[in-house]
Amino acid sequence: MSTHKWVAIHQPNFFPWLGYFDKIARSDLFVFLDDVQYQKTGGTWSNRVKLLINSEGRWVTAPIDRSYHGTRTINEITFSEKEEWRWKILKTIQAAYRRAPHFSEVWEVIEPLVCNPVETLAEFNVHAITGLTAAIGLDTSRFVRSSCIPTGSVATQRLIELTRSVGGDSYLCGGGSSGYQEDLAFADAGLNLLYQGFSPVPYQQQGAKDFVPGLSIIDAAMNVGWSGVMGLLAAGKADLCTP
Repeated sequence: MSTHKWVAIHQPNFFPWLGYFDKIARSDLFVFLDDVQYQKTGGTWSNRVKLLINSEGRWVTAPIDRSYHGTRTINEITFSEKEEWRWKILKTIQAAYRRAPHFSEVWEVIEPLVCNPVETLAEFNVHAITGLTAAIGLDTSRFVRSSCIPTGSVATQRLIELTRSVGGDSYLCGGGSSGYQEDLAFADAGLNLLYQGFSPVPYQQQGAKDFVPGLSIIDAAMNVGWSGVMGLLAAGKADLCTP
């Protein structure tokens, strides 16, 4: 993007959509925000994502243990079952995409990622995202975990501190963050701030009459292949914008 050292920070999501990987591709360093409080009630992208099932975008979910009291951070969250949910998700993927043009090459990568036996949600997601990033041809050495970086701040100030801690001078913010961050705080801290611009380009989806957006990267890979995913990322890039 420039001579600046760009840092992106995001919670480790469950088999994320293309925009997540666009954010990775644009960054010099990508920090997994794995030690923030987990949202106990309601939906979250941390343990679920949509796949194309029967021509519709439908949720696929990894069950988590919600029996704890008080609060927990994402890296403290564990799954509520051991192996059964993994096999259920694999069967769902097989049924939904077995006729997709790139099923074999994608299945070879996806199956071991889903079968990863780790017990914690954050560890599972970080491992999966790292594997997916490698599959599409991006460098995985850019990844850092916030839990490995001691900080004493919260909210926007923590993002600033994390960016500085990894040697960044510029922060790449997701488009969905506009309106709640204290944007001027970045300038006051001597950091550049730009919002990510990504508009997914429609691609041919096996079994869909009209394009269904917002699905897991699994859907894109099944339909265009791993090399094709890089093409979608390049085609979907929009100009970065200042807040």
